[in-house]
Amino acid sequence: MKAVVKARPGPGVEIAEVPDPRPGEDEVLVRVEATSICGSDLAMYEWRHWVAERMETPRVVGHEFCGTVESVGARVERVKPGDFISAESHVVDGTCHQCLIGERHNCQNVKLLGFERDGCFAELIAIPAENAWINDRSMPIDVASIQEPFGNAVHSATRRSLKDQLVLVTGCGPIGLFCIAIAKAEGAARVVATDINDYRAALGRTAGADAVIDARRPDADEALMLAAGRPFDVALEMSGAASAIDQALRCLRPGGWISLLGLPVEPVTLDLNELVIMKGITVFGIFGRRIWETWEDTKRLLSPGGGVDVKPLITHHVALEDIEEAMHLLQHGESGKIVIYPGGTP
Repeated sequence: MKAVVKARPGPGVEIAEVPDPRPGEDEVLVRVEATSICGSDLAMYEWRHWVAERMETPRVVGHEFCGTVESVGARVERVKPGDFISAESHVVDGTCHQCLIGERHNCQNVKLLGFERDGCFAELIAIPAENAWINDRSMPIDVASIQEPFGNAVHSATRRSLKDQLVLVTGCGPIGLFCIAIAKAEGAARVVATDINDYRAALGRTAGADAVIDARRPDADEALMLAAGRPFDVALEMSGAASAIDQALRCLRPGGWISLLGLPVEPVTLDLNELVIMKGITVFGIFGRRIWETWEDTKRLLSPGGGVDVKPLITHHVALEDIEEAMHLLQHGESGKIVIYPGGTP
């Protein structure tokens, strides 16, 4: 089959012909209909240090997708051929302490699709049947393909109630855009976002932000407070920029809370005394989705009447062969969510 492969350590990817995957007894074989690019895929493309530490090559990459089940292993009962599925990309062991106490999203032996096992930038993928999320066939394939990253935003934004809260979203990349839309759907009193990219700032307004502030402004903190009317109750940090983390904590009210999902490129230094401890801030580190709690919330929010329309935030639709162009768009912040079609663009 045709696939996007990280053939060797170092920057870049390539299109290659690879053997079709062969599912095990507890696995399903899925024909990929649509797949989308994530910030962690860009980290893989650029070969950042955390990727190099956990990824062996060669590897078929990609982890966000939807598709139709072609066959199932001998021990699979819940999933059937013909099912239209998306996938939880964290393959857990089910036996570690975190899994046994119901925190499978924190599995200490997790294997990530596209990093530690072959991924979905391909015509076919084999995944454990327990990782398959069965969709309603009426869901558009581009929307179905982005449920996994949308779930990251759901996990980040729903650690506590957002109703009537002042919410700051730092970073208008795809996950930040989703956070804006979720906060509005969940009844936030006001949502203010930041970015340093004009294209993405405009998308922030499309997602529903009441105001978008250029984080590079020398008076950015004052502008944020003016836009909100007072310090924020909640901060959703999606950029991974050290300056954004610091700014978000400065702009939170005492007793507020922050979700940290963005992955910094380098270690971050913070004044914990001033910004966290003495303000009584609650910090949530977000990795993936709560399985399957977050997926149920995702289904609710994306369903008709759920309050979130992600279609305007999917800005590019490309073929698998256009992977380099898609990565370059993501690198330069010139896209929202990018969906790739292994069978060619519809």
